[in-house]
Amino acid sequence: MGVRRALAWCPLVLVLVGCGTTAKVASSTLPPVDSPKCRAGVVRAGSPNAAVVRTSARAYRRPGAKPFARFGRLNVNGFPTYFRVLSTVRGSDCAPRWFRVQLPIKPNGVTGYVRAQAVETGRVRSRVVVDLSSKRLTLFRSGRRVFGTTVAVGSPATPTPTGRYYVNQRLIPSEPGGPFGPAAIGISAYSNVLTGWTQGGPIAIHGTNEPWSIGHAVSNGCIRLRNPVLRRLFKVTPAGTPVVIRQ
Repeated sequence: MGVRRALAWCPLVLVLVGCGTTAKVASSTLPPVDSPKCRAGVVRAGSPNAAVVRTSARAYRRPGAKPFARFGRLNVNGFPTYFRVLSTVRGSDCAPRWFRVQLPIKPNGVTGYVRAQAVETGRVRSRVVVDLSSKRLTLFRSGRRVFGTTVAVGSPATPTPTGRYYVNQRLIPSEPGGPFGPAAIGISAYSNVLTGWTQGGPIAIHGTNEPWSIGHAVSNGCIRLRNPVLRRLFKVTPAGTPVVIRQ
């Protein structure tokens, strides 16, 4: 298994949801997987833990059932469609047949099975944990803490949704001095209250042009960082990176 080719994508212009600013899509590449000892049956995710759609993919409640969701190579923003791999279903020859994945659609955290041949897989070693009570974000790599930082989170009226998500798109605003700062890390979460927003109110980790807001619960649900810290985080959180948001 593994990624057979690097994925490089031309920048596309889009509107970042809820903030009325344009952005381009950042390039994205999945690192290769390890080669663990193989066994048939259902194997929990370890390697690989991220997948990207080749040309198209369908999601099933269980292998062999009718599909309940369909995905193209690119999402609505022109970024490659990524899934977080939760487990692998292997055949008697140890080749992967299906991947159970977390999907970037509502409701938050929904999962399904995709055929192995529909995706390319890779190993992501970064992980992000956001603690809403302390308003802290911590980055881990290969299980080790890299750094922590204070963030702004959703207001009481528009709270940041808790749960287990993943980075599903990476965007670079055309105006680095705008409300998103120099970059936005889109995650597979949606606001539970802003359901009427464009694209359903997706949540992101991004910079800000209001540095005074850091450390406060004032956003529409997104997680704001100081711009220098956001740049640092953006460099080391590829698509597929797990993001845990807890109260």
